[in-house]
Amino acid sequence: MTTTVAGVLFAGSLVAALAAVYKPFGDYLYRVVVGSRHSRAERGIHRLVGVDPAAEQTWGAYARSLLAFSAVSVLFLYAFQRVQDRLWLSLNFDPVSPHGAWNTAVSFVTNTNWQSYSGESTMGHLVQMAGLTVQNFVSAAVGIAVAVALMRGFVARGTGQLGNFWVDLTRIVVRILLPVAVLGALVLMLGGTVQNLSGGLDVTTLTGDAQTITGGPVAGQEAIKLLGTNGGGFYNANSAHPFENPTAWTNWLQIFLILLIPFSLPRILGRMTGQNRQGYAVVAVMGLLALASVTLTNVFELAGGGTVPQAVGAALEGKEIRFGVSNSATFAAATTLTSTGAVNSFHDSYTALGGMMPMLNMMIGEVAPGGVGSGLYGLLVLAVITVFVAGLMVGRTPEYLGKKIGVRQIQFASLYFLITPALVLIGTAAAFATGNNSTALNTGPHALSEVLYAFASASNNNGSAFAGITVNTPWWDTALGVCMLLGRFLPIIFVLALAGSLARQTPTPASEGTLPTHRPLFVGMVVGVTVVLVALTFLPALALGPLAEGL
Repeated sequence: MTTTVAGVLFAGSLVAALAAVYKPFGDYLYRVVVGSRHSRAERGIHRLVGVDPAAEQTWGAYARSLLAFSAVSVLFLYAFQRVQDRLWLSLNFDPVSPHGAWNTAVSFVTNTNWQSYSGESTMGHLVQMAGLTVQNFVSAAVGIAVAVALMRGFVARGTGQLGNFWVDLTRIVVRILLPVAVLGALVLMLGGTVQNLSGGLDVTTLTGDAQTITGGPVAGQEAIKLLGTNGGGFYNANSAHPFENPTAWTNWLQIFLILLIPFSLPRILGRMTGQNRQGYAVVAVMGLLALASVTLTNVFELAGGGTVPQAVGAALEGKEIRFGVSNSATFAAATTLTSTGAVNSFHDSYTALGGMMPMLNMMIGEVAPGGVGSGLYGLLVLAVITVFVAGLMVGRTPEYLGKKIGVRQIQFASLYFLITPALVLIGTAAAFATGNNSTALNTGPHALSEVLYAFASASNNNGSAFAGITVNTPWWDTALGVCMLLGRFLPIIFVLALAGSLARQTPTPASEGTLPTHRPLFVGMVVGVTVVLVALTFLPALALGPLAEGL
């Protein structure tokens, strides 16, 4: 009972804190993305890149700029890893293997941050700082920029313009991500998170063995890994490592940083449309789905289903005692409800149904609240599908935020939704068909869960893992890398195409036949559509994996 009460207070305090910052922080985000003035630093970056900050872009130009920037980022980060042995602060590490460097470059550029390596024994400090951490900033900014472009599409009046990608990217990094990440890093350092350039300290363990404890610029990377819903970690143990996440209160702070921007972004929608209630409706959908996930994950883990957990009285395997079951379960829900992928416990050791919940969080498209930017534009696509379905039911032309949803718009929305499930299910089938499922630690339904989780994580750009499967092989690094690329950029193209088609429309005034999209009925409809679409898509696979194991 005490554990349950503590878990409720822990989660409740997070809800209260997020509610308190929604309006002030959301208003700040709005002022950043709609402002017309540029700071001196921003003007310098624009001149360096050769960008006219006053120039507007169509969806095609916006998409080409984004894809070009991401392609250069992948090539740079790949080369950076391949020559790390010649760099300063390499810690005498060898170059990363070609397939490992490919996977990692794609992973960090796509905001996935999947790691098939142990960070403290693979990456030198310079690669961590100037390679991986830089991508943590810009990949997060790309996601927010796409969400902002989609919102501009809804409010545009026939112009077809979505803003300027380079201006959006610069502002988001300089005015939002950098200052908040610096503040977060300082607070984490006060809590005991390591920040140095140490190459390692040789110590003797309690059992008399020799061990090298690697230091490094951990706090700086940790803050943006969470704030940008990036994931990954400086150490292989990720946020379970005491150098990354020392105490229970830093654990609370880490979850707060994960949820801060995704839950605040809907405020921009309300301000842009001049209807704050539209932002409240979107955040309500996010909140309902998140609350259900956090509650069920805690219930399944606290119940301790299974012979061993019931015998010892708790499902403690794979969890840090300083966090306990409930705080670990809440972290697992938060990190997979968003695209973060950081972990403070071993998801493979969760109970069967408890382990199903993080998987299900990713399968619903990470829209509750989802990754920075990607969660919001994913939920807006689901809202478009919802008003289309509702329009068919009542025989009226569907509209959302003053824009008509026709054949072209629903085609883009449908393609957006279908790409990720296709990648997950085809990838899982390919792993079993080629025998690469043999790298899974277990057999039977749990083996399917491990493989299914890996492809769900990669295709949804989450980055967390069950960790009971070996994926640092050429086949796995290549296959998961392809899923990360397609799972990130194909949906972005469909979202920008949808935004462009909306931006070319002139807003339609609301009439008696317009479905109100700010009321509880619509909130419930979006939740229902989200759950039903996921159930129809993934239920057979879940039935063969975690459900079969749990039942």
